[in-house]
Amino acid sequence: MPLLNKPKKKMEMQMHNRGGGSMVLSLVCVCGLLFLYGGNAQDTLVPAVITFGDSIVDVGNNNHLPTLFKANYPPYGRDFVNHQPTGRFSNGKLPTDLIAETLGFKSYAPAYLSPEASGKKLLIGANFASAASGYDENTAARYHAIPLSQQLKYFQEYQTKLAKVAGQSKAKSIIKDALYVLSVGSGDFVQNYYINPHLNRAYTVEQYSVMLISSFTTFTKGLYGLGARKIGVTSLPPLGCLPSARTLFGYHQSGCVAKPNTDAQAFNKKLNAAAASIQKQYPDLRLVIFDIYKPLYDVIKSPSKYGFAEATRGCCGTGTPETHSALCNPHAIGTCSNATQYVFFDGVHPSEAANRIIAVELIGQGLSLV
Repeated sequence: MPLLNKPKKKMEMQMHNRGGGSMVLSLVCVCGLLFLYGGNAQDTLVPAVITFGDSIVDVGNNNHLPTLFKANYPPYGRDFVNHQPTGRFSNGKLPTDLIAETLGFKSYAPAYLSPEASGKKLLIGANFASAASGYDENTAARYHAIPLSQQLKYFQEYQTKLAKVAGQSKAKSIIKDALYVLSVGSGDFVQNYYINPHLNRAYTVEQYSVMLISSFTTFTKGLYGLGARKIGVTSLPPLGCLPSARTLFGYHQSGCVAKPNTDAQAFNKKLNAAAASIQKQYPDLRLVIFDIYKPLYDVIKSPSKYGFAEATRGCCGTGTPETHSALCNPHAIGTCSNATQYVFFDGVHPSEAANRIIAVELIGQGLSLV
């Protein structure tokens, strides 16, 4: 059920139970905008949601690739629509699904490589994200994912298809007013730099981060050149708090691993500086860096405050190293019965309950985009 269709009292109680009044305020602002501008031919705050990135926002593109990084089998999707896996790396909805619902959409933009990405379904956007992709093209190549450069080419192809469905004028309007989301970068560190001796011997973290920021700048300018004007980009999360990072790099210590968190914070500062520079070059561009580090870190450090019981390991799996298709599978030992009690569903990806908190934070931070 879309968030906006929930009774106001019930929705406010759930948001308070998951962390406080600021979440309610964000939703009230969005609901107010929908009330003012909705109810006409278009009852959404933006005409389309177009997504790029990695497994945090992949809705099924990797189902159609020769890669180990897939989530098209149970128990992924067990709390999603019809309790079916779709390729989403969670037990249920992703932050982008929840954002789309809050913006008034009744269905989700399809994975671009899926058969559903055709005809009128393209009018509400498309999802080009691919699990195991990254700012570093070599990260995607390592795991046979779709690199950002190819995601951008698919977006160009999408525009041609959209024009055939909607006509040139309407298609141009959709592209201009759509909300664009980019969520990528974690895999560059956790699935590439930290475990790739050839890479981490050749470059310091600082040097590698500069390379990634250069890729971010190139991608964002390329997206702008193709017509995007409202772009939201997620920061890196607290990498050292991911269950897989605790296992792989924690050496049995308690708490989050310090170095990956420090690296993530340093990268995020560079990301914000690069975004500010791009914004100055393109005054008509709305570019927002979504801070997901702090809200997720707060939840992980004080899970009970947000209604969670477990923040150190995933609901699915045993807590052992999770690096490819073994992230979560039908035979995983110890998969929990109630994912709402867990911040993470597997060793890397948040549960739907945690995604709801992330989504509301992003909505609040990105009001200028809608």
